Amino acid sequence: MNIKPLADRVVLKRMEAEEKTKSGIVLPGSAKEQPQLAEVLAVGPGTEENKMEVAEGDRVIFSKYAGTEVKYDGEEYLIVSQKDILAVVK
Repeated sequence: MNIKPLADRVVLKRMEAEEKTKSGIVLPGSAKEQPQLAEVLAVGPGTEENKMEVAEGDRVIFSKYAGTEVKYDGEEYLIVSQKDILAVVK
């Protein structure tokens, strides 16, 4: 990973959106809701006030409107502050 977050920021890669509903209806690209589940790719060093509680490889749930979307090497990433991460999924 060539993106190194600063302070208490985290680089996330969104998990793929569902192609079908539970009842089997296939969704076109525009109808898919962006997932709030992501994998942590890189973690900043933290600050004195904010110790980092997530690690690379964790799957997390984050706030719906959190972060900044970034395109790098043809991939889309999301950079969020650790406070916008709501939970770690085990």
